[in-house]
Amino acid sequence: MTKVRGTFWGVGVGPGAPDLLTLRAVRAIASADLLIYIQNPRGFSLGRHIAREALALPERNPNQAELPIVLNMSKDRTLINEQYDQAADTISQHLSQNLTAVFLCEGDPLFFGSFIYLQNRLQKKHRCRVVPGITSINAASAETGIPLTLIDESLAVLSSRSSDNEIEQALQQFHSLALLKAGPHLPRLLELLEKKGRLADGVYLERIGHDDQHIEYDLTKLQGHIGPYFSLLLVTRQERPLR
Repeated sequence: MTKVRGTFWGVGVGPGAPDLLTLRAVRAIASADLLIYIQNPRGFSLGRHIAREALALPERNPNQAELPIVLNMSKDRTLINEQYDQAADTISQHLSQNLTAVFLCEGDPLFFGSFIYLQNRLQKKHRCRVVPGITSINAASAETGIPLTLIDESLAVLSSRSSDNEIEQALQQFHSLALLKAGPHLPRLLELLEKKGRLADGVYLERIGHDDQHIEYDLTKLQGHIGPYFSLLLVTRQERPLR
């Protein structure tokens, strides 16, 4: 990867395992003048934790500065937008000094990534580039050995915040369906799968790529279960054109 000064990079660090970063991501992280990541109010950054091996490399820029963005996650976007505004102003100041800024993004930067909101604020004034990362959907497929699509099959990706009607239509219209951020909505989602006769077609996955990842193939065992934000339901038809 050619290092471009004054550029804001969104770097995908994958779903959790530190060795799932691409070589391009590792090089971008190690050479950055400014490293940016989301941090919770308790001081923990998942993105930085995933990138820990890249940050331990001896060739890491010795003058690299870090900018944690503390986000108080809430359904009220007003506060979050104010926090993004403040972060964008700080990043812009660094970019204006002809420095390279790298934002660590879990999964892929342009796939439900926080990078999107910063890119939107900075791209009119500054050069923005992306290093793609492995998404949780691809990691889930790899962990379970379940193909996402075959031949003429189609795949739908929905947030679990989608309405019942939208999810039911997707279950009927598409061969495979990935429901992201499923944990907090799991009881409702299981009811919808059972209603459509698709409960046996689903696999539930939590924190894929982390040491405490959990995979459940028997969804009947999850009745009443509430899972974490980083989780998904993968629904595929059991009879598929494998020949």
